[in-house]
Amino acid sequence: MITAALIGNPNSGKTTVFNKLTGSIQKTGNWPGVTVERKEGFIRGYSKDKILVVDLPGIYSLSPYSPEEVVSRDYLIGTASDNPDVAINILDASNLERGLYLLTQVADLAIPMVVILNMTDVAEKSGMKVDAAKLSEVLGCEVVETVGTKGQGTAAIAEAVQRAYDSKKVPNKIDYGAQLEDCVTKVSEAIGSGLRPELVRWASIKLIERDSMVLESLEKNEVDAGLEIVSAFEKEANDDGVQIVATARYDAGSRIQATCLTKSENAVSGSRLSDKIDSILINRVAGIFIFIAIMYVVYYISVQTIGTMGVDFINDGFDAWVSHNLGKALLNAGVDPFLHDLIISGIIGGVGAVIGFLPQIIVLFFCLAILEECGYMARVAYLLDRIFYRFGLSGKAVIPAVIGIGCGVPAIMGTRTIEDESNRNVSVMCTTFMPCSAKLPIMTVVIAAFFHASAAVTLGMYLLGIVMILLSGLFLKKFPGFIGKPSPFVMELPVYHCPMPGNVITSVVEKSWAFVKKAGTLILLSAVIIWLLASFGTVDGKWFTYLGDNTTTGSYLSAIGNAFSWIFLPLGFGEHWELSVATITGLLAKENLLGTVAVLINSAVDGDDFITSAALASFTTSGIAMSMLIFNLLCAPCFAAIGAMRRELGSWRKTLVAVLYQCVTAYGVSAIFYQFWLISTGGFSWMIIFAIIAIIVPVYVIAVPNSVERICALLGKVKAPKAEAE
Repeated sequence: MITAALIGNPNSGKTTVFNKLTGSIQKTGNWPGVTVERKEGFIRGYSKDKILVVDLPGIYSLSPYSPEEVVSRDYLIGTASDNPDVAINILDASNLERGLYLLTQVADLAIPMVVILNMTDVAEKSGMKVDAAKLSEVLGCEVVETVGTKGQGTAAIAEAVQRAYDSKKVPNKIDYGAQLEDCVTKVSEAIGSGLRPELVRWASIKLIERDSMVLESLEKNEVDAGLEIVSAFEKEANDDGVQIVATARYDAGSRIQATCLTKSENAVSGSRLSDKIDSILINRVAGIFIFIAIMYVVYYISVQTIGTMGVDFINDGFDAWVSHNLGKALLNAGVDPFLHDLIISGIIGGVGAVIGFLPQIIVLFFCLAILEECGYMARVAYLLDRIFYRFGLSGKAVIPAVIGIGCGVPAIMGTRTIEDESNRNVSVMCTTFMPCSAKLPIMTVVIAAFFHASAAVTLGMYLLGIVMILLSGLFLKKFPGFIGKPSPFVMELPVYHCPMPGNVITSVVEKSWAFVKKAGTLILLSAVIIWLLASFGTVDGKWFTYLGDNTTTGSYLSAIGNAFSWIFLPLGFGEHWELSVATITGLLAKENLLGTVAVLINSAVDGDDFITSAALASFTTSGIAMSMLIFNLLCAPCFAAIGAMRRELGSWRKTLVAVLYQCVTAYGVSAIFYQFWLISTGGFSWMIIFAIIAIIVPVYVIAVPNSVERICALLGKVKAPKAEAE
C-alpha cells in the first residue's frame, strides 16, 4: 500500500481533489480550520497498488504557529518506520507564487513528490498559462494539470503517485542563494546525530529560523553549536534568521514562477470583480445590515414559505395518510390495541414529528450551501471577526459560530484552530449558543403557533445566539483560567464564483441524511420509551397498567415530570410537566423535544398523531412557549456535542463546568424573558427575584473591576482586593 499526503494552501482546491480521488464527501470550506483533522481515503478505480490519500489541513507554511500547521508537519515528518511515501502538493495555477512558498518547505523534507497544478481553467481565464513541463523540470518531479471541480486530470494522479513511489526520486534541492546555503551546510555539520539523514537539511533551515519544536528535539550541545553559527550568520547578514529564510523562499518561488508562467497583455486578476463586490458586502456598517437582510431571506424561504409548504405536505398529507391507512390496516388485522397505539402514536407520532420538518432542514441547508459555495460565508466570518475581537473573543471563534448553524459537533471541533487555550475554552463553552439545525423544528413549531411563522422572529433567535456568545466573552474573561489574549484572525477571502451544483447537492444530502439517521435511531428509541412511560402507570395497586392512548394522567412519566417540573417554575413552563419532560429528553438530542411533545400533547389535545402549532397554541401561552424555546436554544447541547466538548476541553471536570454554565445561562435568560413577559401582560410572581438576580450578577461581574475577587472575598474564599485596585 502506498501512503500519499495531500497538502496545499487553503482554497487551492485540495479537498475537492481529495473528494474526486476517493469518492469522499468531505466538507470543502472556504476558510482555514475547516479541515483540522486529517482525512483519509483510498483512490478509486486504480488497480495496481492501493493508494491511501491523507488529506491534511490547508496551510501556508510548515511553521508551528497553528494547529493545522502542526498536524500537517508532524504527519509529513513522521517517524523512521511511519511516514508518507509520497507528498501530493496542490498548487493553485492562478496564484502560483503563494503555493510555491509552501512547496519549497515540503521539498526540503526530501519526500518523493507529485505536484498538482489545479484550477488551470481559472488561470487561463485570467490570461495566465503555466508551462507544466518546465515546472516539472525545475522541481524535479512530475506535474499533473487538473480542474478539480470538474474532475479533469484527476485520473492521472494515481499513475503519477505510483511512478513517484516506484522511483523514490525526491525533488530537486531548492537553491536559497550562496550565503544562506553556506550557513545551512555549516549547521547541518553541527547537528543531525539523532536525525534521519533526509531531515538534516530541513532541520538545519528550521534551526536558522529558531523553530522552537526543532530546538527542543535536538541535543543541547548541537543546538548551542548550531545557534552559534546562526548568530554569526545573522550578524553578517544584518537580519534575523526568520526573515532571511522567508525572503529566500519567496525569491526561490519567484524564480520558479518566472521560468514557467506566461501572462497575456490583458491578464487580469480574478479577484478584481470580487474586490468591487466586497467594497459593499464587507463594509463596516452596510455589511452587517446586508448580512442580516440575507439571513432574513434565508429564513423567509426556509421557515415561512417554501420549507413550510414541504412541512405541511408531509404532516398534513403524507404522514397523515400513512398514519390513517396503517392504523386502519392494523385494526382490520386484529392487532392488539396496545401494539396499534405504540406503532401509530409512539413510533410514527414521535419520529414523524421530527422527520416532518425535513423539508425546512433541506431548504435551510441548501441556502447555506449556496452562500458558502459562492464565497459569502467567508465574508460573514470576516464581518463578525471585528465584533468578536472587541468582546475579547478570538477572531477564530467566528468560524465555529458560523458552522454551529448546521451542527454543534463540527463547530466545537473547529475551535481547536484557536491557539490560546483560554480563548479556546471560552469558544467551546459558547459555540453551541448558536441554534443548530436540530433546534430549527422547535423554533418552527413555537413561532408558527404564536408568531405567524415569522422569519424575523426566527432570525432573532439566531441573533440571540450571537449576542450570548459576545456577552459570554465579556463575562467569562473575568474568571481565572479564561483570561487570554485574543488572537488575530488571518483569513484569505476566496474569489466569488458560481456554486458547483455537485458540491451543493453533496452538502445538503450529507447533512440531511445525518438528520434522518438520527431520527431513525436515537429519536425512535426515545419516542418508544417516552410513549411507554406515558401510557403505563399504577392503577388500583396494579403495577404497569396500560392507561390507553388518550390520557397521560397517572402515568409513570407524569409522576417523573411532576417530581422535577418545579425547577422550571420561574421559567413558566414548570406549570406543564409535559414541557419539563420534553426539555429533559431534549438533552439527549434536541429533536427528541418535538417527539416528546407530539406524544404527550397532541394526542391529549386533538387526537392528532403529529405535533401541530394549533395543538401547542391551545395547550399553553406564547410567553411560556417562548420561554421554553429560549431555554432549549441556550442550554447544554445534545450528548454528541457534549462528547465533543469533552474532547476539546480535555477533562470531564471542565466539561461539567461548561454544561453548568450553559444551563445556568439558559435558565437566567429564560427567567428574565418570562418574568418580564408576565409583567407586561398584567401578571406578577415573586419569582421575578430569579430574573433580577440573573440581571444583576452578570452586569456586576462585567462592569465592576475585580468583581470576581470581590465576590470570592465576600464568600470568605480570598482576601479582598487592595484599595488601589478599586
